[in-house]
Amino acid sequence: MANKKIQTEKSRSKLVKIPARRGVAVHICKGEKVKIINTHGNQVVDFWAFNSEHSGEFMSMEHCRVGLGRYRPKPGDVLITNQRRKILKFLEDTSPGVHDTMMAACDRYRYEQLGCTDYHDNCTDNLWKALAAVCFKPTETPCPFNLWQNTPVDANGEIEQMPTVSKRGDFVLFKVLMNAVLSFSACPQDIVQINSGRPTDAHYQIID
Repeated sequence: MANKKIQTEKSRSKLVKIPARRGVAVHICKGEKVKIINTHGNQVVDFWAFNSEHSGEFMSMEHCRVGLGRYRPKPGDVLITNQRRKILKFLEDTSPGVHDTMMAACDRYRYEQLGCTDYHDNCTDNLWKALAAVCFKPTETPCPFNLWQNTPVDANGEIEQMPTVSKRGDFVLFKVLMNAVLSFSACPQDIVQINSGRPTDAHYQIID
């Protein structure tokens, strides 16, 4: 039994790949921490958190913006759900802190508008496939916390789509404040320049 516990703890703390253009999900317990790593420096990671006991409750960017009074969360901030309950605490960010909370997850319709005539990998499908793999079914696709996405709003109110300003190995760290299911998508966008036109792997790590 002791050996089994040690193996479980080792497995829990290992780096897990978020493959380029794909999504992954994981169940996580209240009090655990998650580190999300921009392994190569240029990758946007769409990030979601759901209440593991109620799939209709999830980290909500629109509620977070109201609660925080800003559109870019930073370390020290508590992120809330669509029921205005605490779900994550933002602990650390080694990047310049440029993230996005406004842009909806890409989907096949978005890529059709960008001129794709064949199927294109997208973050919405990545979310649903990743959650199905861990036996969790959401009620909708919430707006993600787009880690490292550089989409500032200019003086005219227009949204620019720029390459990331993070560097290789930058990471963010969160503490989970309720039992949750987390999902990550290494954004497959290769038409606009947010991933510098070349999606790459990222990684995450669960920390006790």
